[in-house]
Amino acid sequence: MDDNKILDLYFARSEQAIMETEQKYGSYCFHIASHILSNPSDAEESVNDTYYTAWKLIPPRKPQQFSTFLGKLTRNLSIDRWRKNTAGKRGNGETQLLLDELEECVAGSESPETDLLRKELTAALNRFLRKLPEKDRTVFLLRYYYANSQMEITQKTGLSSNQVKYILQRTRKDLANTLKKEGLQ
Repeated sequence: MDDNKILDLYFARSEQAIMETEQKYGSYCFHIASHILSNPSDAEESVNDTYYTAWKLIPPRKPQQFSTFLGKLTRNLSIDRWRKNTAGKRGNGETQLLLDELEECVAGSESPETDLLRKELTAALNRFLRKLPEKDRTVFLLRYYYANSQMEITQKTGLSSNQVKYILQRTRKDLANTLKKEGLQ
């Protein structure tokens, strides 16, 4: 079913919207969640939370890119679940590793009044990504958006492990420099 028809079902408050969303995007959302969460049942819970959150947000929202909207919801909910699950054991697992890798160029803040800074940071990150060569952007997104391991990235892109590692290191360094120049770091 086409995304606009699925969104129409949400706006009509038809429960069929959830079933259509699951049918079309269930494996996509599960893929994202399972790369962040090591437990398949946690990943499934996160995907179910995605459907519930989409139900609450649509309407009034009407996402421009439904797949991106769902992917972002899944990613954020999975990271929240991962943080909750690992609150007492920081430093373990792939998700912590990728967050640590990005921490060197994107500093977080714990205060709620940083919403404006977060929006500026998001805009700067989007500008940065648009300027990257397609191969570098793909590697970066596979790692830091979809939480793929370096091995999975080599399999998906056909690049060597060393190439992937180099692209990630160089891109993080370039991102840090870009954010410094824009006064966001």
